[in-house]
Amino acid sequence: MEQSRKKFLKNFFIGAATVPAILEACKKADVTSGTDTGTGSGTGSGSCTVSPTETAGPFPTITPSSLVRSDIRDDRTGVAMNIALNIKNINNSCAALSGAIVDIWHCDKDGNYSEYGGSGMQSTNYTAVHFLRGRQVTDSNGLVSFTSIFPGWYTGRSTHIHVHIYNTAGRSLLITQIAFPEGSGTAVATINGSGGVSYGYTKGLSGYTYNANDNVFSDDRTGAEIAAVTGSLSAGYALTHTINVSG
Repeated sequence: MEQSRKKFLKNFFIGAATVPAILEACKKADVTSGTDTGTGSGTGSGSCTVSPTETAGPFPTITPSSLVRSDIRDDRTGVAMNIALNIKNINNSCAALSGAIVDIWHCDKDGNYSEYGGSGMQSTNYTAVHFLRGRQVTDSNGLVSFTSIFPGWYTGRSTHIHVHIYNTAGRSLLITQIAFPEGSGTAVATINGSGGVSYGYTKGLSGYTYNANDNVFSDDRTGAEIAAVTGSLSAGYALTHTINVSG
């Protein structure tokens, strides 16, 4: 395992001096949860296996308990996106898990996170604000939803959302990440194409890291971490995803 990681890092860490620090902080967590091996090889919502365990990344929410809200946009602009997550319990034949606490966070359209900044990993200082972070509790159907914007991207990572799930008592059940479909006609391609420029997405896809080369998602052979994303630039997008935990 360690030799494989070193070989991967040697081949991958090319570029600006700040990139290795970001990628090192974002690499796989060497932990397990339930039946998950921590390899990102969990199965999709059709089976009853714990979803892949991932690192919280370099920018986790500092005080998530203070961010109980469904609209997490604050002052961030971009293409509208609704996020709907379905949490299931593998200890109950993957039935809906009600009362679970779900935290999410992701970067803005420019690739910046709130609560951090002014450092080598993120030059823009957003330490005093809390945009694009929120907490909700699952309903009787195991569902939570958030109103947000479509995430941008930054060097070394594909488009993604971070998720941390706790049980009702506050015990951590799973930290994972959500990937986005890629390729012609997908929301990632559309938003980072010419159509997204008027919404403030100006990076394009030059230098973008695709899921297959992302150091978190590259070993997700079954697509367990890839959400379903539908919609359009004008109407906004809807992301739906099922996450299985050992509740």
